[in-house]
Amino acid sequence: MTLPSLLLVLGVALGAVEAASARLACADAARVGARALARGESHGQARALALSAAPAEAHVDLAEDGDMVRVTVRTELRLALTLPVEVEGGAAVPREPGS
Repeated sequence: MTLPSLLLVLGVALGAVEAASARLACADAARVGARALARGESHGQARALALSAAPAEAHVDLAEDGDMVRVTVRTELRLALTLPVEVEGGAAVPREPGS
């Protein structure tokens, strides 16, 4: 009885580490896209840069709100012991002067 319990705990712990890693990757990708958009690059270029830094099969949402730009990167994880988990990271930065 002890071994199956330990395996379950190990599986949950590894899933939590994978989810945290994906969350950080989404946040990093969102920062890359937000900086590009704030510099005045096109939505297509900013989306491409964010996707190049994002986990596989991620979705990127871009928004401009006055002098702020916001980028959200989402992906869905398929962990072995749990249901699919959606992970997201976002960034908001001010638009650079002259862009």
